[in-house]
Amino acid sequence: MVRTVVVHDEELLRSALVELLRSDVALEVSSMSPGADLPDPDVLPTDVWVVDGDCLRCPGQTHDAPFRARHGDRLVVLTSAKRPGVLRRAFDGGALGLVDKNAPGRRLITAVHAVAKGERFLDETLTVALLEGAEMPLTTRELSVLSLASQGAPMAEIAARLHLSRGTVRNYMATAIRKVGARNRVDAIRILQSAGWT
Repeated sequence: MVRTVVVHDEELLRSALVELLRSDVALEVSSMSPGADLPDPDVLPTDVWVVDGDCLRCPGQTHDAPFRARHGDRLVVLTSAKRPGVLRRAFDGGALGLVDKNAPGRRLITAVHAVAKGERFLDETLTVALLEGAEMPLTTRELSVLSLASQGAPMAEIAARLHLSRGTVRNYMATAIRKVGARNRVDAIRILQSAGWT
């Protein structure tokens, strides 16, 4: 039996994924929301975690409590080619399985079995997007400035939190807007969020 836990923030989709995985009699499946505390491995031993990519923790995020795997956990992450930032974060975070949300259900079951054996599973529809995810156009500091702006922080607060002058924050903001090809701050935030970088 492969003990599998599904992590998704939407109850309906979480339930659907559980039912899909339970269609394979070799899988023992349970679920949890991303903000829940991870169970003690001795109480609920888990072979594979199936996690929605949007539930993974973003660097610098503090406004929510997304799923954070323990070291050594075997992850299968569900995402899409339209979100290269999420793909790159999952890959860099040690996910062994990357499955396209638009893939047939059987592909997820195959990925769970592969990851349970310690093998890597990469959905072929995600390979190009994973490579594109390596081409993050912003520096860490530019991304931090836009991430704080996306949370509604005004320029003065961003400067204080990052220990920068307001002029430096404005420069980082202008450079980030130019690099992503945006018209303004709001457009830059939209572009980064849709790619999964913030």
